[in-house]
Order: sequence, then C-alpha cells, then structure tokens
Amino acid sequence: MASNLAPGLYERLITEALAKALEGLEPGLVERDALDDGDAHVLLARHIYREVEGALEGIRNDAPRQLALVNRVLGVVREFANSGSVGGDVTEPAGALYGIGEVDERVGGRAFLPPRPTIPLGASDLLVNAKHEPRVGDAVKREVVSADRVDLLCAFIRWHGVRVLRDRLYEHLVERGRPMRILTTTYMGATERRALDELSKMGAEIRICYETQTTRLHAKAWLMHRETGFSTAFIGSSNISHSALMDGLEWNVRLSQVETPDILEKFRATFEDYWEDELFEPYDPARVEDVEKLEHALDQTRGTEATDIAYVDLKPYPHQVEILEKLEAERVRHGRYKNLVVSATGTGKTMIAAFDFKRWYEANPDATLLFVAHREDILKQSLRTFRTVLRDGAFGELLVGGQKPRKWRHVFASIQSLTSQKGAFAETTTLAPDAFDFVIVDEFHHAQARTYSELLEHLEPEILLGLTATPERADGKSVLSWFGGRIAAEIRLWEALERQLLVPFQYFGVHDNTELQRLKWTLGKYNATELGNLYTADHGRVALILNEISDKVLDPSKMKALGFCVNIEHAEFMAAEFNRAGFSTLALTSNSSREDRDTAKHRLVSGELQAIFTVDLFNEGVDIPEVDTVLFLRPTESATVFLQQLGRGLRHAPKKSCLTVLDFIGHAHKKFRYDVRYKALTGISGKALADEIEDGFGYLPAGCSIELDRVASQLVIDNIKSSIGGSVSAVAAELAEFGDISLAEFLAKTQREPEELYRSQSWYWTKIRRQAGFETYDAGPDEARFGGRLHRILHIDAADRLSFYDRLLGAQSPPAPGELTPAEEQMLYMLHFSLWGDSAKSRAEWPYAEALLKNMWQHPAVLQELRELLGLLDDRASHVTFPLDGEMGWEHRVPLSVHARYTLSEIRAAFGLLSPENSTPIREGVRYLEAFDTDLFFITLEKTEKHYSPQTMYKDYAMSTRLFHWESQSNTSADTPTGQRYIHHRERGSKVLLFVRRHKKVNGRTQPYTLLGPANYVRHEGERPMGIVWELERAMPSDLFLDSKVLAG
Repeated sequence: MASNLAPGLYERLITEALAKALEGLEPGLVERDALDDGDAHVLLARHIYREVEGALEGIRNDAPRQLALVNRVLGVVREFANSGSVGGDVTEPAGALYGIGEVDERVGGRAFLPPRPTIPLGASDLLVNAKHEPRVGDAVKREVVSADRVDLLCAFIRWHGVRVLRDRLYEHLVERGRPMRILTTTYMGATERRALDELSKMGAEIRICYETQTTRLHAKAWLMHRETGFSTAFIGSSNISHSALMDGLEWNVRLSQVETPDILEKFRATFEDYWEDELFEPYDPARVEDVEKLEHALDQTRGTEATDIAYVDLKPYPHQVEILEKLEAERVRHGRYKNLVVSATGTGKTMIAAFDFKRWYEANPDATLLFVAHREDILKQSLRTFRTVLRDGAFGELLVGGQKPRKWRHVFASIQSLTSQKGAFAETTTLAPDAFDFVIVDEFHHAQARTYSELLEHLEPEILLGLTATPERADGKSVLSWFGGRIAAEIRLWEALERQLLVPFQYFGVHDNTELQRLKWTLGKYNATELGNLYTADHGRVALILNEISDKVLDPSKMKALGFCVNIEHAEFMAAEFNRAGFSTLALTSNSSREDRDTAKHRLVSGELQAIFTVDLFNEGVDIPEVDTVLFLRPTESATVFLQQLGRGLRHAPKKSCLTVLDFIGHAHKKFRYDVRYKALTGISGKALADEIEDGFGYLPAGCSIELDRVASQLVIDNIKSSIGGSVSAVAAELAEFGDISLAEFLAKTQREPEELYRSQSWYWTKIRRQAGFETYDAGPDEARFGGRLHRILHIDAADRLSFYDRLLGAQSPPAPGELTPAEEQMLYMLHFSLWGDSAKSRAEWPYAEALLKNMWQHPAVLQELRELLGLLDDRASHVTFPLDGEMGWEHRVPLSVHARYTLSEIRAAFGLLSPENSTPIREGVRYLEAFDTDLFFITLEKTEKHYSPQTMYKDYAMSTRLFHWESQSNTSADTPTGQRYIHHRERGSKVLLFVRRHKKVNGRTQPYTLLGPANYVRHEGERPMGIVWELERAMPSDLFLDSKVLAG
C-alpha cells in the first residue's frame, strides 16, 4: 500500500498526483465515483481553497507575490463566471474593510460603529465558559449590538438571564430600532413571564409553544443577522439564565457565515420553519388573553392547575391535516361519503374526527351528530375532545350509563345504550334512519358484531366515518364492506413518530436459521399449518429467541412483551418454552374468554407476566399501552397486519421511553416480500430501499433505529432485489394462481403499487394477462411499443384531465376531426408526449391529432388497459385539484390544475411550447412566457442524487402551507430587469407559477412536478442569488408541505 494513503474514508478530489498514488493499490480496495452535478462545486471549491491557501502560506512574507497570485486566480474565475458575479482585482497595497459607520444622533450626529465581537467575524470557536476565554454571555452581548436582526430559539427564558443581557438588548431593540424574534416554550414551567414581558416591552416579537408533551424543544441558539454578509450564530447548551450564560459548565459553538455558510443557512431556514409553525403562538403582554394563557400553561406544566377549555385553541397536527384533506378529496372529488380512517392508537383518531365534523358543522350549522363507542370512559373523553375543538363547553349529550339526551342533536352513545333504546325509538324521529347527518363509529373493527351491524344497517347518515387502528379482524371478516372496499386515509407512521405522538422504536432483524423456501405458498401466503409445525419442532430457534431477548432487552424479568405467532399451537408452544426457561408467560387466542383476556392484561401490566403470545388478538382484546417489547415470531405477509402488530407497542405509557422490536428472519419463500414491511415502516421502496438497508437506515425519526444482523440484512436485500428484478412470466404465473381478476384487484391482492407493475418498457398488463392464459383483444401492429410506454403516465392525477381521457377512451371510435376543443387537443398531446417523448421523430410520426387517435384505436387491448389504468390513477388520487384557468385570467386556455402533477413535456405542451410543429426547451429551471406574462419556476428540492447534502438542501423549501422560500438564478439581483419583475409583478400585472418536486429521479424514474399554483412576492434578501419568499394563493396540501419543508413532522 502507498505509504501516504492511510486506509479509511475520504472525500477528496482525485488529482493527477492522487491518481498516480492510487495506481499502487489493489483496485478492489479503492472506492471512487464521479462527482454529483448537484454539489460538485462544493468539492471543487474546497480543493481550490486548500491549494490557494497553501500557496499563500508558502509566500506569507511576500505581500506583492501574494497579491499577484490572488489577482491571477480572480482573472481566471472571471473568464468563467456570470457577468458581475465576481469583483475586480484586489487593490495594491492589499487592505481589508472592517466597517462602515452610520450617523448616530445619540453621539451628536457623528459616525458610529458598534464594538467588534470578541471572536473575529470570520472565525468559529467553541465557548465553554473557561478562564481567560470569552464567556458565552459576554460574547452574545458584544454581538447583539452589531447585528441588524436577531433570532433567538430557547427552550426557556428566565428573568436573571434577561437581566444580564438587558442593556445590550435595549440598545439593539430600542435605541437602534432593530428587530428581534424569540421562540420559546412553557416546557417544565421554567420560563418566567416577567422575562418575556420585559423583552416584549423593548420590542421583541415573541412566539411560544404551549405543546410541551410531544414537541420537547431543547434547542438553545442565537442568530445574529448582518446585512454585510458577516452573520454569526451561537448554538449550544445555554438557556437564558444567569448561570448558563456566565458561569455554568456549558458548551456553545460560535459559527461564522464566512466559514460555515451552509450551517447558518440551515439555521435560518429551520428558524423560519418553526416561526411559521402554528404550534408557536404569538405572545403580547398587552393582550389579556395571551397573559392568561401563558400563566395558565406555566401553572399547568408545574402541576398547579388543571386544563380549562377556555385556554385551549386546538389545531390539527400536519399528519392529521393530511388525513382531513384526504377525507375532503374522498367526498368532494370522488363522491364517497362513507369513509374509514386507519390511525394507530395514540395518534389522535378522535381529534381527527372532531376536526372533520367541525369543518362539516361550520358549513352545515344544523347538522346532527351521533358518536358511537363501546365504553363510557371513551365517550366522556371524546365528548370533551369535541367540546375543546369546537370551543363549546355545552356541546353534545351522553347516552350511556343511565344518562339520556334531552335534545338528541349531538349524541355520544354507547352501542349498548343505543341498541337497548332502538326498539323504543325506531318508530319515532329520534332514531329514524336519517336522524343523524354525521355518524362516527370509534374502534370500527367491532362493526361486524351483530349489535353494530344492526345499527349501521338501520341508519342512513349523509356521512359515515369509521375510526380504527386495526382494520384486519381476527375472525377474517372485513370491515371494508361498509366503505366500498377501501380505506379513505391512513396516518403516516413517520409523521406520528416525528411528532412524538408514539414512542420511538428500536427494531432488530435477527436471522433465525429457518428454511422456509420449500413451504407451500398459496394465494400470497404461507400455509399456516406447515409454518406452525416447522416452528413448534424447532427448539433451537426458541433458544436463539431467548438469547436475543437477553442481549437486547434491558431487564427481561421486567419486560412487557407481545409475541405474534402463526397459530394457536405455536402460541401455546412459545408460552410453554418461555415458562420452562424461567419466564412467566401465557398464550392468548380467540379461544380465550373475555375474562381470561382481561386477567392477562392486568397481570402483564402489573409485572406478574413478562409476555403474552397471541395469534389473532392484535385487534380486539389486547390493547396494552405498557407493552414495551414486540416479538415477530412469524413472517407477516400483510403490511397492514405488520403495522397493526407494531402499533400495539407504540403507545405512550409512564416510564416507557421506547419500544424494542425483535423480528426473526429466515430464508423466505421466493414469493415472500420483505420490501412490503420495510416500505410500510419507512415509506421507501424499490432500489432505494435496498440501498437504505445497506446504508443502515440513517434517516429515521428521532429515537428510532433499524438494525439487521449481517445474515438477515443480506437475506432481506437479496429478497428485495429479487422482487425488483423478477420477470413478466413470474408475475403472469402469480396472476394465473389468483384467476381472471382486474388490474386493481391484482394490485390489491399482491400489495403492489402501479409503479411496481409498470416497472419498465417490457412490463404491461395486457402482456401479463396473455402470458397467464386469459382472453384479451388481438394485438395491434405496434402493441409492444404502445403498452411498453404506459409506465410513463403513472403520475397523472388531475381530475379534469382524467375525466376527459375516460370519455375519450370510452367511445367506440375516435372523435372526428374538429370534435375536440383546443384545450382537449392540448390534453391529448400532453398524453402523447408523455407516452412517446418529445423528440423530432416522435413529433413527426403523428403530426396531427387524428393520426395519433387512429394509432391508439388500432390497439384495442392496450386501449382497454389504458382506460383501466387511468381509472385506477383517478381512484388513488388524494388531492382536490383546481383548474388553473380560473385563477389566472389568461385569454388562452391552459389545461393545467393546481395541486396536480405534470412532466416538463406536459407543461410545455399545455403552454404551447411543445407541439407537432415546434419544440421550445426549458433548461434553466426558470422561464418567462411573454405571451402569458408569466414566470414559471421549476424547483427540485433535493439538488443531488444523495440523501443528504448540506450545501444544497436549504435553498428552496416550504416555510408553511402558503409561504415558500426560493433561490433565484445566481446572476439575478434586485436591480436587474428580472429581479424587478419578480419584486413588482403584481403592480405590473404579471404572474408567477411554482412547480415543485422533491427528487429529480426515484428508482431511476424522472419525477413529475406538482403545480403549487400562482404565488405573490413577499420579501427577499441577498443578491446574486436572491432568496425570495413567495406566498401561494392556495395553501399546498399537507402531504406536499411535509415533503417540502425543512423539518420533518
């Protein structure tokens, strides 16, 4: 090995010298790759910096030569840079600017310069309140005075800390009239009102997070903005208290915009994200209600006062907003008013229902409500939740435990009380079928029980809303039949974990040495009897499980575990084996009585039992928040069941910091799919999932981890790569096993997304059906080419567009020439360019609409498939889309919809930039269309193919559902014509449209853009490039916001 190259990790540009050194190493030892276009400039600039610094160091006592070197480098840079983006040569003799004074009337109109910080503006440092070094409090005081703006993020603020800083803050806020923003919390009741009032009196703008049970903000950080480009920041452990600032054992890093610009940009973006978050509420001591709310919150946090509805103004969390928006889409877009919401216990299902009803109630003030549950305590808590959300302490009446309603307008009823009353009231208006407009059934998995089903069959509400954590029932009966076979909305597990509504999990995948490849596999499942027989004969596997528990669980004698088994025999076997090993456990199955289930629950909670082994009671009967360990003792084919079982351990409970998950992994049958469970966990699929497993899952919610041992990891990766690869013939064989079913049914039964079936040009449904032996139309002259392009249209989700395609393709023959409107012809060409691309050859092949339509109708099998696929795309669409024309006032129709997705070719076709006659490219991410007087911005949030690149991540992002931060081209400044058009577009009558996507590619597929719609200029900072904040005219959907914001959750 070359002596000057130590083994290990590098991030170093390959120069000629390094390339020569690498020649002496074995090729297999060297990992290298081409630079990523997204952040290549960072690595290149870093290399130039080191080289130039080294050269200058070598001639440090020769100022003329140093100057000559620098000016020569600048000359070369100017040859390649945008005009005006690089200054001229350094002047001779070399000098540096250290300040520009301003006229200050306080000192007789003389020029005034604030004191310089103790630490140079261009340097970073670590402050530990050590002797002979600046204390963080002193450093902050000196820096505040020279800042143009100050942002402070601090978990709690105390009077003695403010008192230390008051004089300097007074100078900044009052004497110099500069702004300051403060974010703080009522966490632990440590913040003191006097401190906040003093800061507010001086002019600071304050926002407070009162939600301390889940957010747990611990950050302490200052950002000193300077318009000169020399901003600084302090990030560390010091709250605003005297000891933290002056003499505590505190560590704080002082950062400089010169040395770490990307970190300061991330700080700024993150602060803006918090500032716009509704969790942080404005505080003004001049408002009595603000003072009362703060004092009440502090007292409550300190445990001295109970919650009062008058002080609570609840707002849904982003993950709850996402579900509410999906419910709206189900009703408004799809006309489906029977809706099932699946949400893990503890994530606020009742809150979702309350906000859903609130929206309906505001539009329908006379609406009646029936809320059904099976326990009195659930009903009382639900009634309180509704009263709090509606801010009406008199809302609703109870029908439970002898209590009866008087008004019968908003009733919270137990199923037992309703069914006993039904006979008495069925013939009156009280329980007439249409007595209630809005019916909510909690824990809807009970709905198949006779009492529930009779009630549901009797009632005819306008809206039926079902809530459950567990749609899969133990007895195999489906609750989906009440909802047209579909789930309206499911919570994203990630968002609930990010919001800390659930406890974090630590998942361990352990290879268990079992061979499952030869077991019978039928209709997407293992044969349960064979699988159970294999496990109950394997005592070595039990020993391995016991060993893993000993290795992973802090104190196995105190664990509260649920073990999920194949069948009753397997559950009883595991309980017996664990008892033989010294544990106290039992098996709980559908054969167990209600009394046995309740007794087992109490014994587990009390610590008398360490584990319950179960087969089918993960839905009804076993709901134990104290569960801190989950054992997956069998391969789970269903992602829904996997999440249900995992969810049994994710509820918060006292002294429970996380859930330990042990998943025992064997050599699976080739048709078993591990990707289903990991996709359910992470939301990642395909090759990206395999890469994530290899990389060790580095981007999980706080506190969560996924660890697979070496063998388990390889087994899972091989299985995922096999499912990614696969073959059409294998999928055709799978279809043949299920029978002649529709595309939608096949995808549902095999837990596939359309993207997994239409994975390449050789995969399409007509071909698969033919190979499976099912009847199809005869192949057209160009079927393989036509069918092989269907994977290009899977993004289509605009309601008006899909409706037009459905009408078009449902006709027996193509429309005659002239029948299509200009907008419809544009939409036809949008489909054409999606399928066939925008090359000159493609445009020449079908030079007019009639030729394109004739070609399509020559392929009846693929035409039928295309219509079925588009119907599936419409069915899964979860956004209400809004035609753009009604919001822009253009003369010409542009067939695009806000919140719908489009490829760049489709957008060009919609604006007339792409047609059979012409092709006008868009290459720079921005385009001004003079004919429409509109600027189009095409924004890719993650600029590199990497998961994480700090140098490029904080340029473009959503600040709230309406505010979006965008960075212009590098040659744009406020005084250029383009910059002026951006700033003054409203006065001039021009428009701005934002198209956004997160990634350029996912699993090798180019991603479409989502049209966020028209936006208006709010403010900007910086030059070349300008950082502009735009306000969207329509709030973006919550799921898009969560994908576009700086922070998760």
